[in-house]
Amino acid sequence: MTRHPDRILLITLTSFLLLLFGLAVAYGETSLSFLPALKDLLAGRDTVGAVILGQLRLPRALLAVMIGGSLGLSGAVLQGYLRNPLADPGLLGVSSGAALGAVLVFYTGLAGVCTVALPLGGLIGALLAVVLLLGLAGQGGVVSLLLAGAALTSFFAAMTALTLNLVPSPYASFEIMHWLMGSLADRTMLQVWLCLPGIVLGSLLMIMSRRVLDALTLGDEVAESLGFTLRGVWGTQNRIVLGAALAIGSGVAVAGAIGFIGLVVPHLLRPLTGHRPGRLLLPSFLGGGILLLLADICARLIPTNTELHVGVLTALTGAPLFFWRVSVLRRNGS
Repeated sequence: MTRHPDRILLITLTSFLLLLFGLAVAYGETSLSFLPALKDLLAGRDTVGAVILGQLRLPRALLAVMIGGSLGLSGAVLQGYLRNPLADPGLLGVSSGAALGAVLVFYTGLAGVCTVALPLGGLIGALLAVVLLLGLAGQGGVVSLLLAGAALTSFFAAMTALTLNLVPSPYASFEIMHWLMGSLADRTMLQVWLCLPGIVLGSLLMIMSRRVLDALTLGDEVAESLGFTLRGVWGTQNRIVLGAALAIGSGVAVAGAIGFIGLVVPHLLRPLTGHRPGRLLLPSFLGGGILLLLADICARLIPTNTELHVGVLTALTGAPLFFWRVSVLRRNGS
C-alpha cells in the first residue's frame, strides 16, 4: 500500500470526526439556535445558548475526541508492541488503578468536598499503577509486562470490589457504580484542562514509537540490530507503558471506565493500513474519537428515562463489531 491510500484514509476519518463533532455540539436534549449561540459564545455574552454550547456540549465533544482517540491509539500501540491482537488499554492495570483511586475518593467523601478530588484521585491511582507495573515488569520483556499487568488488574479490581463492599451508604454505592460505567455527562472545561496534559504527553510518547513497532514485526533481535533500544530506563517498553498510562489514566480519571474502543478500533482499521503497526497509530486515534463521539451522541438522543452511559454503549456496539471481525477471520482461515 502506498502513501496515497494512507492520505485518503486519514482524510476520510478526519472528515467523519469533524462531522460528528459538529453534530455533537449542535444537537442535544435541549434545542437551541446554533449560530446565534455560537456568536454569543465567541462574543463572550452570557446567554442561555452560549452557556449550553460552551459549558456543556463543547467540553463533552472535546472529551469524546480526546479520550476516544487516546483509547484507540493505546490499543494500536499495545497490540503492536505486545504482538497480541487481544491487547487492550485495560490490560496493563492502569485503568483499574485509576478506577480504584476514584472509588476511594468516593468512599472517603472527598468527592463532595472538592470538585477536582475525583479526577485527581483517578490520576494518582493511574500513576501508582504505572510505578507498580514498571517495578514488577522490570527489564523482563513482553511476557513479564503482560503478567504484571494481569496481576495488577486483578489486584485493583479486587480492591475496588472490597471498597464497594465496605461502603456504608447505598447512595455512595450508587454513585460509584454509575461512575464505573463511564460517562461524559455534566463534564465541563475543568475536566478538559485536567486530562489534556496527560493525554497529549502520553499520545506523543506512543506516536514516537511508530518506527520501532514496524521493526518489531521482524522480532526483538532485528529491531535491536536496527538501532532501537527496547529495554532500559528510556527504552521503548518504558516509553510505551508510560505513554499509555498517562493517556488512559487521564481519561479514566474524568470519564470513568470506557471499554472496547482500544480493542475494537485497531482491528477494524488494520486491514486498511497494510497491517503495519506504525501506520495504524494515527488512524486508530481518529477512529477512537469517532466511535466515542458516536456513542455519546446516541447516549443523548436515545429516548430513555435516564441517560445511557457511554461505557455501556461502547460495550454494546463494540461486542457485535468484534463478533463480526472474528467471523471474518474464521472465513479467511486466519
